[in-house]
Amino acid sequence: MVTDRERELLSWIEENPMMSQQELADRAGITRSSVSVHISNLMKKGMIQGKGYVVQKRPYVAVVGGINMDIAGYASGEVVPHDSNPGRVEHTAGGVGRNEAHSMRLLGLDVKLVTAFGDDLYAEKLRQNCRDLGIDVKDAITVVNAATSTYLSVVDHRGDPVVGISSMDIYDHLTPALLAQRMGVINRAHTCVVDTNLTEDALRFLADNCRVPLFAETISVAKAHKLRGILDRIDTLKADRLEVQLLLGREPDEKADVAETASQLLNRGVRHVYITLSSGAYCADETGSWRLPGYPAEVVNKTGARDSFMAALVWARMRGMDLRESACAGLAAASICTAGEPVVNEELSEQYMLEVMQGTRKITASKTRYFL
Repeated sequence: MVTDRERELLSWIEENPMMSQQELADRAGITRSSVSVHISNLMKKGMIQGKGYVVQKRPYVAVVGGINMDIAGYASGEVVPHDSNPGRVEHTAGGVGRNEAHSMRLLGLDVKLVTAFGDDLYAEKLRQNCRDLGIDVKDAITVVNAATSTYLSVVDHRGDPVVGISSMDIYDHLTPALLAQRMGVINRAHTCVVDTNLTEDALRFLADNCRVPLFAETISVAKAHKLRGILDRIDTLKADRLEVQLLLGREPDEKADVAETASQLLNRGVRHVYITLSSGAYCADETGSWRLPGYPAEVVNKTGARDSFMAALVWARMRGMDLRESACAGLAAASICTAGEPVVNEELSEQYMLEVMQGTRKITASKTRYFL
């Protein structure tokens, strides 16, 4: 975090980017060597860049995670196993990292997405999708002779995911060596958001080298364990009640005491814990804890709700909201997301979310359809 002294120096640099270190020292009443240390820290934190003190005027979020081509089958009625089910099939841009970045853009945040593309037609479509949304993918990598990540899902007539199959081996190419070349971009961000599509080595490298708040998304029961060794370096963790059990080395248990589970995660070093429940969420940090209900919504598709929840947590942090307010923002964004057919509801906005949080607007089903 930026100290009061660093904030003071930063304000003077913004007034005059060419001010010398001696001039800053004289104005602050400290030594030039002390100013040099503060300037070095500000550069490491991404607040200023290079000679002439180029100030990073508008903060951005660095998202390091997955982007997929989502192929979703929407059943018209009850899904019948081992049989052909009538419905429709659509191709949409997806992936946890991309979905989070998309939601952040709808909430007015600037985003840089560090991910991996194949060299196929899906990659071209997904890159264009990011450009259209204003998501910066200049620091993403392209893996030659590799297929872009694909996620196949079946959604029932209530909007609940029934089963999913992921083909995501491409993320093995997001190695610590490649991420090392992008740490400047990551450490100049306000926040870094990661998900467990990354390998354990990549996640450990980011945890060791990230100098900004690290937000982590567990994604699934199968992948949650990847965060177990870096809990003490996670600023904000978002997971469901089964995933957090795995993080603590326990067997998943729907009846486990969520308050005790959150307390254990805090004891292991996580600073802010958000556990999504079947209806609502439980949140905890050193200031206290809350169990909050969700916001009523006409559910169309729940697939991307958790990604919008994480995006709202970042949005809330950047606006200085406390634990409870942040959880409410996450719940509002998630409920808005479920009311739309795409994995990210295009009607999500800062104003819509705030009105839901304030109780002045009800969430209604969106008619917007968005697919590639």
